[in-house]
Order: sequence, then C-alpha cells, then structure tokens
Amino acid sequence: MTNAQFHDAKLIWNYHQMGHTPRHCSAAIGLGSHDLGVATTAAGLYRAGHFPVVVFSGGNSPTTRARFPCGEAVHYREHALSLGVPDGVILVESKAANTGQNIAFSRELLADAGVTVDSLLLISKPYMERRSYATCRKLWPEVEVVCASEPLELEDYIKSIGDEKLVVDMLVGDLQRVVEYPKLGFAVEQVVPGDVYDAYERLVRAGFDSRLVAL
Repeated sequence: MTNAQFHDAKLIWNYHQMGHTPRHCSAAIGLGSHDLGVATTAAGLYRAGHFPVVVFSGGNSPTTRARFPCGEAVHYREHALSLGVPDGVILVESKAANTGQNIAFSRELLADAGVTVDSLLLISKPYMERRSYATCRKLWPEVEVVCASEPLELEDYIKSIGDEKLVVDMLVGDLQRVVEYPKLGFAVEQVVPGDVYDAYERLVRAGFDSRLVAL
C-alpha cells in the first residue's frame, strides 16, 4: 500500500468501530469469522464481569473452512475454554452462515436456554463492529447493543492477520455492506461521512475489491 492508501484504510477502519465502552450486559454474542481474536476478547470481557453467558455463533465459510474445520463457533469455544472461560457459560450456535443468521440463531438459542436479554454485548472483528451493530438493531431492535472487539490499531491488526491486501479488501467490503444492506432490509441505515466514502471509492479504484458483493 502507498501512504495515501493506508491513510484511506485508516479512515475506514476508524469509522467501522463504534467506540462503545464495554459494560455489563444480559448476554454476549461472539460473531464467527477467521479471527480467533473474537474469542480472546470474549474471554477477557467475561473475566471482567461483563456478561454471564456467551453464544459463539458461526458455521463455516470458504475463508474459514481450512482454519476452523469443525466450524467457527466450535473453535471459538475451545479457545475460550483454554483461556479459562467455564464451559457452563458458553452456548454454541454452529449453523449461521452470515451476520443476520448469527443474530437470529443466537437469539433463538438464548431464548431456548431461558436467558432474558435486554442488553447485548456484540463481540466481533474490529472492522465489523458497525455492520454487526446495524444488523442487530434491525433484527433485534428491542435490546440495547454494546459493541466490542479486540483493541488493536490497523497496523497491529494487519500484522496479526499477515495479509495487508486481504485486510484492506475486508474493510472496503464491510463499508459497502454498511451502505447497501439497509436498502435490502438487512440492517439499519447509518450516516457515512463524505471523507470515509471518498476513501472507499479510491480504494475500490485501486483494486481493493475482492470482498465486494454483487448487487
């Protein structure tokens, strides 16, 4: 990446994060992905007393099948257990294939477990906070949503993933979804500042486009 492209990526990275302060919630959902940092973050938030029960949600996708052959949620659970989270506070939802299903299926699982939810700690990858928030507000509007993710700067996140272009492609792809998914009824609408959208368009023109969805 050029310095200008990194600056654009940083603008989008910062926009994706909601800036919420973690606090105690009725339950947590750890959204499945390629990033085991979600489970690491969930373990830390549990130890801090922020929730009594967590759902790890996610099956497999083309980008996670090799890394997590048993499914994202299963591997998240194993990682959380290794970090000291008690098995009794973990629920596993292993069928979801997208963010909407993560929310909907986790909601059903919590209800079946007898958990009353009026506030929800939504734990995701750092660049997915805003989209997961918008999705949850659409599908579960009666709960208060608090977003959390691993507290990393973009530079450190790129190092942790080991693939600069993939990370920027994902930032760009998630911003496209923030813009377009409300039109499809998948999420609530959110304001995208002009400088953030301009950065998005420049990065798309520069070829950071492998995670865009066809509309």
